[in-house]
Amino acid sequence: MTVLVVIENPEECPLSFTDVEPVAARTYLSDQSFLGLKGAKVFNICRSYRYQSIGYYVSLLAEARNHKPVPNITTIQDMKSVGIIRLVSEELEAPLQKLFTADDPQKVSVDIYFGKCLDKRFEQIGSRLFKFFPAPFLRADFGFYNDCWQLTNVSPLTVKEIPESERAFAQVVASEYFAGKKLYIPKRAVSRYDMAILQDPDEQRPPSNAKALKRFTKAAEELGIGVEMITKEDSNRLSEFDALFIRETTNVDHHTYRLARKAVAEGLVVIDDPESILRCSNKVYLAELLSRSRIPIPKTRILHSKNLESRLPELSYPCILKQPDSSFSQGVVRAETPEAALELAKQLLKKSELVIAQEFMPSEFDWRIGILDRKPLFACKYYMSGDHWQIVRKDKGGRDVYGRVETLPVGKAPPVVVKTALKAANLIGDGLYGVDLKQIDKKTAVVIEVNDNPNIEAGYEDDVLQDELYTRIMEVFLKRIEDRTIGSRNT
Repeated sequence: MTVLVVIENPEECPLSFTDVEPVAARTYLSDQSFLGLKGAKVFNICRSYRYQSIGYYVSLLAEARNHKPVPNITTIQDMKSVGIIRLVSEELEAPLQKLFTADDPQKVSVDIYFGKCLDKRFEQIGSRLFKFFPAPFLRADFGFYNDCWQLTNVSPLTVKEIPESERAFAQVVASEYFAGKKLYIPKRAVSRYDMAILQDPDEQRPPSNAKALKRFTKAAEELGIGVEMITKEDSNRLSEFDALFIRETTNVDHHTYRLARKAVAEGLVVIDDPESILRCSNKVYLAELLSRSRIPIPKTRILHSKNLESRLPELSYPCILKQPDSSFSQGVVRAETPEAALELAKQLLKKSELVIAQEFMPSEFDWRIGILDRKPLFACKYYMSGDHWQIVRKDKGGRDVYGRVETLPVGKAPPVVVKTALKAANLIGDGLYGVDLKQIDKKTAVVIEVNDNPNIEAGYEDDVLQDELYTRIMEVFLKRIEDRTIGSRNT
């Protein structure tokens, strides 16, 4: 791969790089020989990236030439965005509080060279910021406000601004980066479109296991969609993709929702879309929505601190209490008596202004109907765990113990279960949902909840359709990407 280091006046550059000859910015912009150069990596170390400056045009034309500029235009814009910097600060909140101490001044600036810092104390945060803002030289500003440390600004650092005491370090790091494996981009079949799959490698209960993610990738690539696994730290790269598939447990007060919002704003096809996350994540909303649409649900009461004593007696016992944003059976408890329900409700109300109380409907299993694009996708029976009343419980060692899963062809599921699931999911949108139900009789099925981001794990939900399950999901992505592409051409 050809490596170009572009700067306004190379003769005035205080750094020298091993085996790389800097190119004058105006030469790169005007010399026709660079126009036909293929596969070049362009490191733009111009003194400014402001709009319509020389540095701005170097990255802009590099993208037009199908070169790979560092930084690219998206990164340049992200460094100017207060909203993006705030988003990054939120993602780094925990490590920032550990990094700084009471002995530090309340404002700190850190210089970062290709993700490296001379002060090893800042090495980890420098590496993470380089992933968010991939630019050769950065200056990150931090401040202590409202009793916590925050990232307040990120800006490009010009070569001349590098402190003299750090120039030797910057020069070595840059030379190693230019010559290193990080420049290698593996060759692959050219894809018509690109998809990012958001996942968290450290998540204890991910919605898709590693084998399922491989099958998603295989199905997508067979349709001409290139796939890259990303994490929340890649939020600044969303504009590189045509679609975002979230395979990490979602929540509204969470980076999954923020990334979904950003991806939609960037024009990507997104599953789970932010509206679905918002609607499915709150059980108060679901209870109101389903009741209003006359879809059967367990007898439900919405509790707050002022109506506990009047509403709880209206339920039979035992009853179920839920936090509005509970998931994976967490934040869901069973109360055996009105007195126990009162105490449990008070505890839950410390975390939320409202709590859901529902009648307890014991059953051997729950139905889970997978819905995609307003069509049934899979049908499962999720059995309760042992003698427990939920599908997952903790053993004495604190480990999760699940009930067994039985997957059936959709056509073998009771028609009333499938019909009710479709009706409930269609109220949310046209995304990917898992509707949990209990069948009462041949004519009635009760919706327990509608989940965005449903589990799709190899060996469970795919037991009937196998690879076809993953192909069907990717075909929906492909159709939506193509529809959006055609639509943008016609506008």
